[in-house]
Amino acid sequence: ASLLKQPIEIFNIRKGRSKPGLAPQHLTAVSASRRITSAELEGAQLESQSLKFVPNDVAAGDYYFDVAELRRSAGSTSLVFQTLLLPLSFTSKASTLILKGGTHVPFSPPFDYLQEAFLPTLRKLGIHCDAEIRKWGYYPVGGGEVFFEIEPASGIGPIEIEEPGRLKEISVLSAVSNLPDHIAQRQAKSASDFLKKMGLKPAVKTKRVLSSREGTYVFILAEFGNVFAGFSSLGQRGKPAEKVALEACELFKEYWDSRCAFEPHLADQIILYLALGKGESRFTVSKITQHLLTNAWVVRQFLPARIEVKGRIGERGEVRIRGCNITSRLQESNSQNRGG
Repeated sequence: ASLLKQPIEIFNIRKGRSKPGLAPQHLTAVSASRRITSAELEGAQLESQSLKFVPNDVAAGDYYFDVAELRRSAGSTSLVFQTLLLPLSFTSKASTLILKGGTHVPFSPPFDYLQEAFLPTLRKLGIHCDAEIRKWGYYPVGGGEVFFEIEPASGIGPIEIEEPGRLKEISVLSAVSNLPDHIAQRQAKSASDFLKKMGLKPAVKTKRVLSSREGTYVFILAEFGNVFAGFSSLGQRGKPAEKVALEACELFKEYWDSRCAFEPHLADQIILYLALGKGESRFTVSKITQHLLTNAWVVRQFLPARIEVKGRIGERGEVRIRGCNITSRLQESNSQNRGG
């Protein structure tokens, strides 16, 4: 809506959840969208189940948003970032974002995934953004801080990827905050042993990171000839370090065995970009999810792009997208504005 300057009304927000309505990270994303577009906004409060958003032009700038501004929260900075990245990419100037909140929390992409898998994939399409983490934020305290620098884009190109290609490198990051080092070492060893049994040679790193509370984390990054793939797991009280490592490894193995191009999360996150771009795109996905189908449905409500998903939920599949080339027209408009 921000990118297209399209007014929208949304009803029954998160109606089926145990805590329906807008959570802190959702409200921050909405409020941030209002700020970058000078939008008219109704219903922007915590737990609201309806929203009216009437945006104006997107303005580049240097922005700061705190998910916990209204209520203590470890709400996801990643979700706020993904809300703002696309509209700010199609302005006439570079923008910066400082976001405070949860950087490594359940049910959202961790910062490392954004930096090492999501953004490198977008770079291939024509979207350029640098990312830096200054402090880690775990559930339930949050308090993390991340920085992004978003460059003006010149358009979004199509992709056609059927398989990941040759594995170039696989790495494991085992991180801890305010906990003994042996936890990170056990996570690292368990992940390394698992991957070696698959015949792989992982580069393993343990790291102590700055955070306001205790936390543990494992991230596996696989760089192939055609794609980047990331898999993660978070620790919690009572959860053995070995199980944290195993969860991330099993996610990677499921993807590895599929021989498909994208893992489920990257597949559903990239749909909007390809629909806005030019040409026809096609890629395989290791598992079709309801989230992917829902994202495709939402995109169709705004764009005349054709999105076809072949396969059944829970199984491998293929996604075909015919983009509507809106981003090229936006770039041309921005170029004229810069020239003026």
